Formats: sequence, C-alpha cells, structure tokens
Amino acid sequence: MPDASAPAAPGAAPAPVSPGPASAEEKLAYRLFTGPDDRAFCERVSAALAEGYVLHGNPSATFNGSSVIVAQAVVLPAAIASADAAVANAVEDLDGDDFGSAEAFEGHA
Repeated sequence: MPDASAPAAPGAAPAPVSPGPASAEEKLAYRLFTGPDDRAFCERVSAALAEGYVLHGNPSATFNGSSVIVAQAVVLPAAIASADAAVANAVEDLDGDDFGSAEAFEGHA
C-alpha cells in the first residue's frame, strides 16, 4: 500500500482517509514508501529515519515504461522488539508441548 504522505499523481483523486481509533500523533509501526526514484522520495524516507524509523528489508525498484519506481519499507524499532518477543513467547509455548518427544509420534508413519 503506498504511503499516504506521497503526493498524488496529477489528475488523481486524493486517497480516502479512514478515521481510526489511533490519535493523529501515534506513529504507525510499519510504513512503505513508493514513488519515482527522485530527491522527493529520498527526502520522505530520510524524514522517516529522522523520526526514529529504521529501514526494513532491501529497497525495490521497477521500471514502468517511462521512469524508475522505487519502494522502501521502514519500521519502528519498538515494533521489531514486540514482534521478537511474540515469537520468543510462541517458541516457549511450543517447548512446553510434547511435539519434540518420540512418544508423541508413536504409531504415526
């Protein structure tokens, strides 16, 4: 999904803004920037980095027949820590099950 802060293409209708329970000042955990490979795109990603986001994955690029279109995901470090904690808890829950014992698989081919 394109970043809502991206300028709209000439003649395009503005993207609808859905009201949500989050306040306007609450940062999204994940953002994906897309657009032409130009200074404005780099400025948008740089501004997100200045706000505390970190790059997530490699940038992506494609050619639309007339220009290069790029994409870059960014995430908040707290979101990564939260996801890591959730995975760690899930692994701990699995460790408590008998899935790893030979007895759990007896009689199964």
